[in-house]
Amino acid sequence: MLIDIRDVYKIYNEGMESEVRALDGVDLQVQRGEFVSIIGQSGSGKSTLMNILGCLDIPTYGDYTLDGTNVTELSDRQLARIRNREIGFIFQGYNLIPELDAQENVELPLIYQGIGPEKRHRQAQEALERVNMYDRRHHRPSEMSGGQQQRVAIARAIATHPAIIMADEPTGALDSRTGRHVLEILHSLHQDGSTVILITHDNSIAATAARIVRLSDGKVVADGAREEVMA
Repeated sequence: MLIDIRDVYKIYNEGMESEVRALDGVDLQVQRGEFVSIIGQSGSGKSTLMNILGCLDIPTYGDYTLDGTNVTELSDRQLARIRNREIGFIFQGYNLIPELDAQENVELPLIYQGIGPEKRHRQAQEALERVNMYDRRHHRPSEMSGGQQQRVAIARAIATHPAIIMADEPTGALDSRTGRHVLEILHSLHQDGSTVILITHDNSIAATAARIVRLSDGKVVADGAREEVMA
């Protein structure tokens, strides 16, 4: 089991009148190599769940085991190390650094891993080739379209060869044609063995995954094959 969360709660202002249970007793297991969509409306808890799955936050209660390690017991530094080595993030807003060109943006997580220049350049270029952005490797974000920036963001996410790719509304800022191309890249990565977790509020995007987990009010209300959940 790659991801195993058991009875996870994320509670804000616990015990106060303003208490919010962003996650309310969530169980979720993901096998290595799965492609899973997590769907829910605004306020359903899906972004909170992604933050916990991505080791960006820890639960108030419950256990999260990632590839055999109970991450709820780790320090901030240990969590950062796991994020950098095990997880590639793709966000709706791209999160590219404006002053850096495409290749420099893709190399950033490799620098954090302490990878030397020669190997770093090679891995970054391979990742850019994978998303058909090698010919624009010296362009800065302001010189690229939204779809091109998202492809660079995907290259950055996969350059470290992470076990998990987490995509949070990756098509949200794109037109439908460009969004389809981004989804095609994600499915291609999955076919090559990556575990992909796609966070979305859009049923049609969620339906591109074989397995769908639906959240509502911090709870998992459905988890199963696409045909069952979408019905």
